[in-house]
Amino acid sequence: MNKTLLIARSEYLRRVLTKGFLVGVLLAPLGLVLLFVLPAVLGSLSSDDAERRVAILDESGRLYEAVAAAAPERFAVERTAAPLDSLRVRVLDERLDVALVLPASLLEGRGEASVYGRSGGGLTQLDDVRDAVRGAVRDVRLADVGAPDEVQAVLAERPRVRSVTVTEDGDAADGALLATIIGFVVGFAIYLLMFIYGQLVMRGVIEEKQNRIVEVIASSVRPFELLMGKVLGIGAVGLTQVVAWGVLGAGVLAVLGPVLALFAGGPAPPPGAGVAGGVAAGGAAELPFDVGAIGALLTPGFLTVLVLCFLGGYLFYAALFAAVGSAVEQESDAQSLMLPLTLPIIVPILFLQPMLDQPDSTLSVVLSILPPFSTILLPVRAIATDVPVWQTALALALLAVAFLGAIWVAARVYRVGILMYGKKATFGDLWRWVRTA
Repeated sequence: MNKTLLIARSEYLRRVLTKGFLVGVLLAPLGLVLLFVLPAVLGSLSSDDAERRVAILDESGRLYEAVAAAAPERFAVERTAAPLDSLRVRVLDERLDVALVLPASLLEGRGEASVYGRSGGGLTQLDDVRDAVRGAVRDVRLADVGAPDEVQAVLAERPRVRSVTVTEDGDAADGALLATIIGFVVGFAIYLLMFIYGQLVMRGVIEEKQNRIVEVIASSVRPFELLMGKVLGIGAVGLTQVVAWGVLGAGVLAVLGPVLALFAGGPAPPPGAGVAGGVAAGGAAELPFDVGAIGALLTPGFLTVLVLCFLGGYLFYAALFAAVGSAVEQESDAQSLMLPLTLPIIVPILFLQPMLDQPDSTLSVVLSILPPFSTILLPVRAIATDVPVWQTALALALLAVAFLGAIWVAARVYRVGILMYGKKATFGDLWRWVRTA
C-alpha cells in the first residue's frame, strides 16, 4: 500500500477509535436537541399564569374601561386615583405588581403611558400592557371622530403576510429567516472545524518533533508523504464527524415534531411527520419561520457544495498549519506564525450578515468565489440564493488550485523544518526554506 495512505489510515484510526471522538460526535445532535426543544420546554415550565395586580391611574378619565377590557385574564385590574408616589410605595411593598399611568395627552396623540414595576415584569408583560393601551387609545380616538364600528373593526385587524420564494421549479414558502439561521450555523461550523482540525494537525507535528519520532519515520518515508498522510488522515476524521453529525441531526429533526407540538399546546402529529408535521399540527403560530422549509434548503446540491468546501478549506489550511508546526518546537512558539493563517479564516465571519442580506451583490459573488474565503462564504451564499453552476464550479476549481499551491509551499517548509531544532523560526526563515528546499 502507498506510504501516504498507510500514514493516513494510521492517523484516522488512531483518532476515530477513541472515546473522545465518540463523545464529540454525540454532542452535536444533543446540542441540536437542546437548541430546538429546550426553549419550548423551559417556556412551558416557566409560563407564569399567576395573577398580576394592576392599578390604573387614568388621568384622561376615558381609557380605563377599554384598557381593562383588553388586558389579559391574568391581570386583576383596579382603578385608582392615588398619587404616583403612593403607587410606587405599593409596588415596592409588593402589594401591587404593576402601576399603569395613562396621561390625558394620549388621546391627543401626544405623551406616553408609563408602566411601573419592581423588575419590569419581563417582555411578555410589557407587550401585553402595551397592546392593551394602544388598542384602547385607538378605539377611543376613533369613537371621538365618529368612525363607524365597521371601520374600527377593520383597523383592529392584523392581516398575516406570507412570503413566497419564486424558483424555476415552482413557488415555495419563503425560508429567509431559516436560511439566515442555517447560514450562520454553517459559517461558524466550518470556521470552528477548520480551526480545530488544522490545529490538531499542527499539534501532532509538534508532538512528533518533540518526541523525535519524526526522525525515525523520516528515515523510511519522504517528508512530503508524511505531510500528505497526516493531512488526509485527520481530514478524513473531520469528514467522518461531519457526516455523522448530518445523519444523527436528521434523525433528531425527525422526532422533534411531536415534542414541539406537545409543548406548543397542539395535538401530536402522526408518526413520521417530523418537525414540519409537528408545527403544522399545533405549533405554527409559535415559530417565527416555516420549519418545513428545512428540506427545501438542505438540498443534495447544497450538501455537496458544503462537503467540498469543507474538504477544500481543511486541506488548504491543514497543510499550512502543518508547515507552521514543523517550523517550531513548542506550540507557544507557533502563535506568532499563525496570524497570517487565522486572518483569512476570521475575515469571512465578518461578511456573514452582508452575504445573507444581499447574496447576489457583487461583493458577495466575488468573496464566494475567491479562495480561501469561499470555503466559508460559498456554502453560506448557497443557502441564501441559487448560485449559478459556473460560479460554484469556478470557486471549487480555484479552491483546488489554492490547495495545490498551499501543499507545495507547506511541503518545502516541512522538508526543512521537520528536522530543524534549537532555533525559533521567523517568516524570513520560512521564505528562505520555500525558495531553497
